[in-house]
Amino acid sequence: MTKQPNGKTIGSVLVVGGGIAGIQASLDLAESGYYVYLVEKSPSIGGTMSQLDKTFPTNDCSMCILAPKLVDSGRHLNIEVMTYADLVDLEGEPGNFRALVRQRPRYVDVDKCTGCGDCAEVCPVVVKSEFDEGLGDRKATFRPFPQAYPSVFGIDRHVEKRPCQLACPAGCAAQGYVALIGQGKYKEAVQLIKETIPLPGVMGRVCVHPCEGACKRGQLE
Repeated sequence: MTKQPNGKTIGSVLVVGGGIAGIQASLDLAESGYYVYLVEKSPSIGGTMSQLDKTFPTNDCSMCILAPKLVDSGRHLNIEVMTYADLVDLEGEPGNFRALVRQRPRYVDVDKCTGCGDCAEVCPVVVKSEFDEGLGDRKATFRPFPQAYPSVFGIDRHVEKRPCQLACPAGCAAQGYVALIGQGKYKEAVQLIKETIPLPGVMGRVCVHPCEGACKRGQLE
């Protein structure tokens, strides 16, 4: 980063962390003429402040303060917001460095998503919400909070249970052992079943196979 004789600033800045401090720093730097890369590991910028109801000591509405800054940082031409991103490597020195950032997929086309939420309504998988500190539920297709930026949904493909597994009273990973059987790995399939069902031969005779009713593969294939 350098300043030209005419006073204009050239160069770029990397801000790691999209909480309120990172957002404000990005806005200040962008207004000073720097191009800012705002890197955040979660699906949205906003950080802990987005989870708060009031702020201390003024008792002001937290989102009333944060929301305009979310919009400003998203619209600013000198700020590039990179969510679902991790800083993997950083080398060089202050003012002259190279950063390697790995951005994880959302499994949703950001350019086409309108944020309508229809996908979340029909998503059958329910998991605990990190935004609500595990006190509430969310769908596997989700947006962290209504005012989130980017205002697009993502698919959490790393949830522990699938619809068929959720429907099973024993919590058996039906999709797992079916896939193993399809690969000819019968021994591994039996081992997977026995992780949750110690007597699979007995259970198999009385099971009413609720997993088949919950399975969504028929809608795709």
